Amino acid sequence: MKGEGMPETIRVDPGILEEFERGLDPRHPERSRIPARVLGYGEISTVFEIGAPALEGLAFKRLPVFKEQAEIKPYIRIYEEYNRLLAEELGISLPSHGHAELTSLQGRPILYLIQEQLPAESIGNRAIHLLPDSQVPLLVRLILRELRKVWDFNRSHFGLEVAIDGQVSNWSLVGFDPSAPRVDEGTRLLYMDTSTPLFRVNGVEQLDPELFLRSAPSFLVWLIRLLFLEDVMTRYYDFRLVAIDLIANFHKEQRPELIPALVETANEFFAEEAREHGIEPIEEKEVASYYREDALIWTLYLALRRLDRFLRNRILRRDYPYILPGRIRRR
Repeated sequence: MKGEGMPETIRVDPGILEEFERGLDPRHPERSRIPARVLGYGEISTVFEIGAPALEGLAFKRLPVFKEQAEIKPYIRIYEEYNRLLAEELGISLPSHGHAELTSLQGRPILYLIQEQLPAESIGNRAIHLLPDSQVPLLVRLILRELRKVWDFNRSHFGLEVAIDGQVSNWSLVGFDPSAPRVDEGTRLLYMDTSTPLFRVNGVEQLDPELFLRSAPSFLVWLIRLLFLEDVMTRYYDFRLVAIDLIANFHKEQRPELIPALVETANEFFAEEAREHGIEPIEEKEVASYYREDALIWTLYLALRRLDRFLRNRILRRDYPYILPGRIRRR
């Protein structure tokens, strides 16, 4: 399915970002010389807005994972191709986006990913607290329809395989009205999480996973590479696992009571609308087990990143360049 094409490219004055970077407090971004306000936390990265008039209406992800400028170009090429594949080849709608490169005071190359800032209430993990419970299964069905485009594409393109993280927090409902929240069959979705561009060409992953290992505690990189990296890099190529991940995340989003209905919705979808993919039915106990394991991994990972920050800042007197997520509430 061909899409409507790439959304508009966002361009900003790099001088403003350089000024922000010079005064950035990664530990307390809101206390930076130009203050930043956190919009949302992922398991690894943080999305924020920057309090400069010229940057109003934009959301930023900051990637300080590069050792030298030459590493940024290959990442940008893969990032842009992933966005093109989703928008033009698969027909998944994306917000306007762009990027900017700069160098920190410590000489570290920094890449800022820029995206049109969308209304907070339109983001899926906020919308599920506003929608009537009876409409949330329809939202999940709409997400599954978007996800099906990925696996339809993969089935018909030998040598090219795309992955996607389908969590509800990665989608925005176009035209969502929080004063009269509803979804229907015509509700359009935008997919926001393209900063981890996962796709394979002839079985070879195009993104270098070592880039993202650099944000891990240095004393644990070998263990994460050995035990977890392959699982994290491959789960998003499996339609069934992506659906389980989508549903399991309702535990994290404090809506576990919806999970039985969402399991039923997913199984109906796979039986009726995605029959050709041969997906085995999902069971509630699988969802619970998946979430327990996933929550344990990411809770431990974040705690160790905080320890790593403490050791670098307080013991070694070195800078810690990453903006860590705040405390993530889990059930």
